[in-house]
Amino acid sequence: MVEKKKSEDGELSEIPESYQRYLDVIFEISKKKRGGWVSNKQIAESLNVEPASVSGMLEKLSKSGLIKWEPRRAIRLTDKGKIYAMQLNEIHDLLRIFFNKVLKIEDESVVEQVTCQIEHHITPKVKKSFEKFLSNYQD
Repeated sequence: MVEKKKSEDGELSEIPESYQRYLDVIFEISKKKRGGWVSNKQIAESLNVEPASVSGMLEKLSKSGLIKWEPRRAIRLTDKGKIYAMQLNEIHDLLRIFFNKVLKIEDESVVEQVTCQIEHHITPKVKKSFEKFLSNYQD
C-alpha cells in the first residue's frame, strides 16, 4: 500500500519548474545535514551549475518566501518551501514505484531520469489518481 503523507497545503503549479528543481535539491541535501542547512556550493554541485547562477535563483526563492537565505550564508527551506519539496518527493516516490513495480523497469538510472523529468508536471488530481491506482495495484 502507498503511504500517504500530509503536504497538500500548496499547489506545485503555483511555482515555476526551475524553482521546483532547486527546492527538490535543497530538500534532498538538507535531509543529510544537521539542522537542514545547505550551502550554495552543494546546490551548484548537485545541479552541475556555477555557484553564481545558484545565487540568482536563491534570491528569487528567498523573495518568494520558499527559503531562508542571505548572500554568502547557508540556505534552509521555509515551512512553505518544505511543503512544496515534500509534494515533489511524494510524487517522485509514486512515479518510482509505478516504473519499478508496474512497468517493471529495472534500470534505476532510467527510472530516476524519467521520474525527475515527469514529477514537475504532475497535478494534484493526477497525484491522487496515482495514489489510488498504486493502492489498488498493490493490494
